[in-house]
Amino acid sequence: MNLPTDVYILFSFLNTQLRDTGMTLTEFCSEHELDSDALLDQMNAAGFHYDEAQRRFR
Repeated sequence: MNLPTDVYILFSFLNTQLRDTGMTLTEFCSEHELDSDALLDQMNAAGFHYDEAQRRFR
């Protein structure tokens, strides 16, 4: 899966996907063969943090 390169679009994309599918970030990454640690690092570096209880980035 090709993810958006702009971090703000990626933020919106991920939250939409997680909301619409009901998956956790780990499940989403596994299904789409993405490196969840690298994705978390990228989002954390941009100031977004994953809220596991709500299954979304903030």
